[in-house]
Amino acid sequence: MKEASSNRELLSSRLGFILVAAGCAIGIGNVWKFPYITGMSGGGIFVLIYFIFLLLLGIPILCMELGVGRASRLSPIKAFKSLEPQGTKWHLQGWVSLIGCYLLMMFYTTVAGWMLHYIYSTAKGTFAGDMPSGYVAEQFNTLLNTPSVMCMWMVIVVLLGCITVGYGLIKGLERISKTLMLILLGIMVVLAINSIMLNNSKAGLEFYLVPNFDRMRQVGIFNVIYNAMSHAFFTLSIGIGSMAIFGSYMKKTNTILKEGITIALLDTAVALVAGLIIFPACFAYRIEPNAGPGLLFVTLPEVFNRMPWGQFWGAMFFIFMSFASLSTVFAVFENIITCCSEQFGWTRKRSAFYNFFIITVLSVPCVLGFSEWSWDWLKVFGGTILDFEDFIVSYCALPLGGMVFCLFCTSRYGWGIKGFYEEANTGDGVHFKPWMRGYLTYVLPLIVLAVFVLGICDKFGWM
Repeated sequence: MKEASSNRELLSSRLGFILVAAGCAIGIGNVWKFPYITGMSGGGIFVLIYFIFLLLLGIPILCMELGVGRASRLSPIKAFKSLEPQGTKWHLQGWVSLIGCYLLMMFYTTVAGWMLHYIYSTAKGTFAGDMPSGYVAEQFNTLLNTPSVMCMWMVIVVLLGCITVGYGLIKGLERISKTLMLILLGIMVVLAINSIMLNNSKAGLEFYLVPNFDRMRQVGIFNVIYNAMSHAFFTLSIGIGSMAIFGSYMKKTNTILKEGITIALLDTAVALVAGLIIFPACFAYRIEPNAGPGLLFVTLPEVFNRMPWGQFWGAMFFIFMSFASLSTVFAVFENIITCCSEQFGWTRKRSAFYNFFIITVLSVPCVLGFSEWSWDWLKVFGGTILDFEDFIVSYCALPLGGMVFCLFCTSRYGWGIKGFYEEANTGDGVHFKPWMRGYLTYVLPLIVLAVFVLGICDKFGWM
């Protein structure tokens, strides 16, 4: 489907746009990172503060990315060039966005592969029956130290992404992403109901949903606020143009803010329901919910093993996780493949074919980074190549890219607030108001800068 004034192919329906764009945002950050950060940050009080920052920080920059995409009808690598004032260099951000997408896939394909491996392991009964202390952690460490297995799953993820996107926007990405997302939402609801109905789940619900200021003081007020602020930014996958590409496929029927709020609400709903799956189950079986990153791969298999029908519920959970991670893979691949097609004149299928090999090769260092290529200098970033690549994307590319989008859409030296407002307010729905201009122009960039500076300080232990 094409817009009358453009040769750009558009997504066929609003539902398709919402599910595909939300699928980009709904990834491992929602169903893995959000629950474990919530557990580490005091539960319900963190959730409350997170909602506030999602409104103040996440949604406005999401709308700016969508606005740049819809106004230009181009991928990020050319979108800035079409909207920037003559003689300026904003278009360099397009290349930074493409590099950021490649960097993200260099480790995200490996983590998505872990999800597929855990479906297989859980379904075949690896975590069933009596398990000695430390058995689950040992299984995860064995996976990390078996590059051949991780490489196999990583290649499968890359192949799925390239086939899906290479098949076409509507017949490939939209159709498959819609199916994935609808199945994901269905599995999610079933898993949440199962967890809530467990004996002794009430304590988990109270921890998760009831703000507790005493717990906030124990964790540290500043830590809770910073975690909520940074996650509200990172959860929507903004900053590297992964949302701008879907803006270029949007119709002008509805305002940008209306669609941005819808995407953010769906993204947040999935994160919240992921918590409803995890926290009641943890409390029901007296397992601490503040295990950090190990919550998913070490703690939860033990929880499912203690449940009736635990093997089934565990497999369902990791299918849910796999769909969430694959939806992000497909969305970011769409950005990469479209950028390459527009820049080099390749067909979609040729771009997908070339990028299968490019992304596979670029992902190998992450796979080997837990054993053969585990170098001492990486300890400053966490210890592995994955940690280093995650640092470059999460702590640098995303916040700095978000800053560029913000300044481009509000500065008179960029696209400007007038151009952004005109595009964003086209269509039916909620509009950006004139009184918001001061906040978007002066306050919002400072908040994004704070996310960047505090993130660097936190990463290196400077605060």
